[in-house]
Amino acid sequence: MGFFTDTSVCIGCKACEVACKEWNAIPEDGLVLTGMSYDNSVRLSADTWRHVAFVEQRRPPVPWGPGGDGRDEPTDVDVLAVAALPTDTPGEWPGAATVTVPPDGPGAPGELRWLMASDVCKHCTHAACLDVCPTGSLFRTEFGTVVVQEDICNGCGYCVPACPYGVIDQRKGDGRAWKCTLCYDRIGDGLMPACAQACPTESIQYGPLDELRQRADARVERLRDAGVPEARLYGDSPDDGVGGAGAFFLLLDEPEVYGLPPDPVVTTRDLPDMWRHVAMAAGGLVGATALACLTGRRGRRP
Repeated sequence: MGFFTDTSVCIGCKACEVACKEWNAIPEDGLVLTGMSYDNSVRLSADTWRHVAFVEQRRPPVPWGPGGDGRDEPTDVDVLAVAALPTDTPGEWPGAATVTVPPDGPGAPGELRWLMASDVCKHCTHAACLDVCPTGSLFRTEFGTVVVQEDICNGCGYCVPACPYGVIDQRKGDGRAWKCTLCYDRIGDGLMPACAQACPTESIQYGPLDELRQRADARVERLRDAGVPEARLYGDSPDDGVGGAGAFFLLLDEPEVYGLPPDPVVTTRDLPDMWRHVAMAAGGLVGATALACLTGRRGRRP
């Protein structure tokens, strides 16, 4: 089971953040004005298990008219496409001889747009946090999710740098690690996670991962057919660096724009080889010590 978050329909209402805090009795945070737009909670942390990012961008002009696609007036598809055009190309787009945009239209040059996305723990298939936890506090549930048992956590903090997404955090004054549990207590009773239940636009969808991936593929195809070429999935592939995520996303720009690593890799991928080398080195040391002892005994014989 897992999450599919469709950022193309996220309205930034933060209902998911509030529902997560209320259900899981998470301490309040984000009450200090950060100056970072409307993003008061800033990032995922021990006290923020769902974080709605607000990314403000200036939209480039849309290429149409002579030399563009041959049309003189924008259509509904053009208006939709504006929301997903790349933002790193200055001036006119390649192949567009002229750029004609109504001055009051949604594609007006320099107009701002919001990219909003509700981020959460990815519940990785290959979870480095599980590999490094010395107490067994982190465990894989029957739903395939990764959960921290706070009553077993000893606060060592090994899991914090092990997470390739920077999700896990230690609570101040507590020391223990905290993160999203995908509402383990709720889904065990057949209920939806609190964030998905509260989302008014169904941006956050919960269910079997195979079904969610099929739904996500269809959604990306519809967006691209509607003129949104930048629509893409993030974290859905089992061939990525973490073996696929239990929480994946539909994005309208590069992952870095949303504060996500472009190529996440499980940080303990080399751990088996490291232990193998340690074992070989230890075996060699034991053998050398034994040989030295035998040689020393033979040398002391009369």
